[in-house]
Amino acid sequence: MVPAHERPQPPGLTLESDAKGPRGKKLLTDEELRLIESLDPTRLPRHIAVIMDGNRRWAKGRNFSALRGHQIGARASRRVIEVCIDIHIEALTLYTFSTENWKRPKLEVDALMRLIEWNLKRELPQLKKSGVQVKHIGMREGLPAPLLDQIDRSVNETSGNNGMLLNLAVNYGGRREITDATRAIAADVAAGRLAVEDIDEAAIARRLYTRGETDPDLLVRTGGEMRISNFLPWQIAYAELWVTPVYWPDFQKSDLLRAIVDYQSRDRRFGSSTGVPSQERTDREKNRGA
Repeated sequence: MVPAHERPQPPGLTLESDAKGPRGKKLLTDEELRLIESLDPTRLPRHIAVIMDGNRRWAKGRNFSALRGHQIGARASRRVIEVCIDIHIEALTLYTFSTENWKRPKLEVDALMRLIEWNLKRELPQLKKSGVQVKHIGMREGLPAPLLDQIDRSVNETSGNNGMLLNLAVNYGGRREITDATRAIAADVAAGRLAVEDIDEAAIARRLYTRGETDPDLLVRTGGEMRISNFLPWQIAYAELWVTPVYWPDFQKSDLLRAIVDYQSRDRRFGSSTGVPSQERTDREKNRGA
């Protein structure tokens, strides 16, 4: 993955063609353009993680099926991906399906699996055109073969891209990720490949699903719940949290932009009395999980 600061970028955050589509259709609202213009391009979060919550509650409030909520929620995913590409975010991780979601009714789970597969297939051409690199984080076990085939196709066909990294957390659980990393360390120690005294944070990070990536700077949660729901517990140790009551299907580009504006207003101290300079933070992150 090529870091955002090493990729060619236009000056500032000016969008091409005044944010108009090929037929002159406006892709960004005046508010969204205003928010983008207010951002400091040197202080953008490098990695944004999103807990996409509220699809079912949104549907229930409108007497729709849960599946309809997930279908409309997919549009919000597309909006967030688009605006992150526009403003040159380095990595975006979407909490698509958790290990706990298997507890939901089988009919809903089966429909969700098909929906994720269909959305990936539909969005792949545009993701490729935008230079996005798709990655799956989570367990493969239990996922239906057609979905796994589409995930593999999306990963393989975008592996050479050097634009934004899109992590799709499908069948993901944070505790399971840490358990898998612990097992890998135990196996390496037993095989003589790793000494006990060499086990440190970097050794653990190298065995996580997100190895080699920068940790999220900003965690966004929709739907108003004040918890992380087993999502990236290791990686978000120093992430800034931003929670909104807006349900995921109603989440707009402007909502994410407001989250980033708020992020830029905060003093990130990382446990120290003063903020950590961006270059020092970059150098430290390069040494983690490399």
